[in-house]
Amino acid sequence: MFIESNGVKFHCELAGPEGAPWITFSHALANNLTLWDDVAAKLSDRYRVLRYDHRGHGQTEAVPGPYTFPMLIEDVLGIWDKLGVDRSHWVGLSIGGMIGYGLGIEHPERLRTIVACDSRPDAPPDYAAYFQSRIDKAREKGMEGVVEPTIERWFTPETRAKNPPVLDKVRNMIRTTNPVGHEGCCEALKTLAFGPRLHEITVPTLILGGAKDKGAPPEALAEAAAKIPGAEHAVIPDAGHITALENPDAFMAVLEAFLAKH
Repeated sequence: MFIESNGVKFHCELAGPEGAPWITFSHALANNLTLWDDVAAKLSDRYRVLRYDHRGHGQTEAVPGPYTFPMLIEDVLGIWDKLGVDRSHWVGLSIGGMIGYGLGIEHPERLRTIVACDSRPDAPPDYAAYFQSRIDKAREKGMEGVVEPTIERWFTPETRAKNPPVLDKVRNMIRTTNPVGHEGCCEALKTLAFGPRLHEITVPTLILGGAKDKGAPPEALAEAAAKIPGAEHAVIPDAGHITALENPDAFMAVLEAFLAKH
């Protein structure tokens, strides 16, 4: 289905029984809602599952950037309003988790819980420079030019050596991402600065990440969790940045245990 929000036509998918608690899934940069296929299938017996493609990603309309985190947050609020979502659990990976931090700070009344996966809250200079390098590479070589460097950054050497089918799934998501949407979100990521306000989050929060995540290493996520009152921190073994796909069993165990408490 397509829902207009914040001046953009968003591709969304719904599953699960009407009247069940809402849970919203938000994907990583240069991914789309299919990132969550298996996770959504496992939860749709108990939750009303909402997945959406970010602006300029998947089947959602690509409008010129740069994008900002306030803009990406308004996108979500508009989708929720159109669907009649009063409150939702939030599960976001990378930029999706960062949007969750922003929602928790600015709109806690709309959230039941936050699960931020592989999502650091700030962009130090080297991290911001990485996203500029992605913009430059995509401008020079197209999205195909960022496919293998991204796979190398996101997945562990052990997984890359085995080259399971899930890597081709991610490769295809990257290469089919609209370069306008990719660049717009990279611009937002360069401005990431939720760290100083994490202590304002009062929603039950879980921050999880891969043990070998280069972009959001465990120590950075532990530091973020320590700033949020009562937040939990979990490390997913044998995984890099895309924990939900690289170690799905461990990911689901941690996610379901947290949701069961709330």
